[in-house]
Amino acid sequence: MSAQYLLGLDVGSSSVKASLVDVKSGKCVASDFFPKQEAPIMALKTGWAEQDPEMWWENSKKSISQVLKDSNANPANIKAIGISYQMHGLVCVDKDLKAIRPAIIWCDSRAVPYGEKAFCDLGSSYCLGNLLNSPGNFTAAKLAWVKENEPQNFERIHKVMLPGDYLALKLSGIANTTVSGLSEGIMWDFKQKSVADKLFSYYGFDRNLIPDIVPTFDIQSTVSVKAAQETGLVEGTPICYRAGDQPNNALSLNVFNPGEIASTAGTSGVVYGVLDRVSYDEQGRVNTFAHVNHTDECTRLGVLLCINGTGILNAWIRRTIAPEGIGYAQMNEIASKVAIGSDGVSIIPFGNGAERVLRNQEVGCSIHGVNFIKHDKSHLIRAAQEGIVFSFCYGMEIMQQLGMNITKIHAGRANMFLSNIFRNTLSSVSGATIELYDTDGSIGAARGAGIGAGMYKDHDEAFQTLDKLEVITPDENNRPAYLEAYDRWKDAVKMYVS
Repeated sequence: MSAQYLLGLDVGSSSVKASLVDVKSGKCVASDFFPKQEAPIMALKTGWAEQDPEMWWENSKKSISQVLKDSNANPANIKAIGISYQMHGLVCVDKDLKAIRPAIIWCDSRAVPYGEKAFCDLGSSYCLGNLLNSPGNFTAAKLAWVKENEPQNFERIHKVMLPGDYLALKLSGIANTTVSGLSEGIMWDFKQKSVADKLFSYYGFDRNLIPDIVPTFDIQSTVSVKAAQETGLVEGTPICYRAGDQPNNALSLNVFNPGEIASTAGTSGVVYGVLDRVSYDEQGRVNTFAHVNHTDECTRLGVLLCINGTGILNAWIRRTIAPEGIGYAQMNEIASKVAIGSDGVSIIPFGNGAERVLRNQEVGCSIHGVNFIKHDKSHLIRAAQEGIVFSFCYGMEIMQQLGMNITKIHAGRANMFLSNIFRNTLSSVSGATIELYDTDGSIGAARGAGIGAGMYKDHDEAFQTLDKLEVITPDENNRPAYLEAYDRWKDAVKMYVS
């Protein structure tokens, strides 16, 4: 019997990655991405960030073509396609399903005033109780900006969609979306279990702007004749899964159940946990969306914490404080010579813009407790890593207040999770076990497609071949020292929290 495959596509702001996964073994047989240099982001004004949706499609075609070539796989043996994508973007298409204007992507901030005004006018009770978030700078608020500032474009809009919806449209010729996607755009009412009609009425949106809603896991559409000719795929190949990058990252790490956490720690850091009840933070310090396995009958919400000052702080320490020319592994060795708690030095890592966990305050990075006689570079290197961990734990306490019992953290073995100091501190302070895996977003999207197509009976079967690389458990003997350092760090943070 010929091998069967699953194709995963991951649409990021820098590139589109394709991965081909063998159904039976779960192994990635080929993977590639385009463009090879970071994709351009247009910023015609300060705070703007736009991309041409057609660029995502062109890079998808190149990635798919290269993967088919490298794997020598028969396209007829690709049984399902899954899509992961950059969250919160806005794509507007006309009646011919052509993009009307460039996509307003996740990091564009022009819509902030529109979201804030809606929050004030509609009230926190509705916005947080029904939408679980402020409209903020999310997709609905971006559409409100288009309506007011580009009325001619707004009048031409037939459907609005997220970046992943657009890629599925290009593959199939059919426009549709998911509840998970609508929730990330703050366009889903969790109490009414429908499109957020009250918000749409407030903004003056026609509900018909929303495409048909399809399940996250199911045959959502199939590859069209035109797309088959352009990609080398076979007409009729089903598209069976779609999710934003953070919910998909959680899926990629086999995070489906309450109390499980998916985390990344690159330039910025993300902690994404699963909650089994409708809950929200009244101060808006974390965001809540429908997770990939959320249904009307089974509540599964993804609570998203983002820490801007993560790997960027570690990189700054390397450039400006660490001995010149050394790498991160050597930095970790230097830091390991310092005791837990960095001998009283604490670093607040919030030096990369406003932090949502601090109610959008921009407090900057600060260093506390330095003694010029006894402290040196090694103390600062360790304190930076500990400070990043403490900021994660600070946000995780908010998740616990929402009712989340955090017992396990899943992450890829990459970036800050390569550091023993970082991961031992995180496990010991949080009390959670950390499991490190070998996966990425496009591979996760492929596995998600396998679930949606029925190639796997459930997520347990889909992820039974996921490679677990390492397990880190709390250091109970030294946990008091870790917690003492964390308490000292929180005392320093109190100076900045108003």
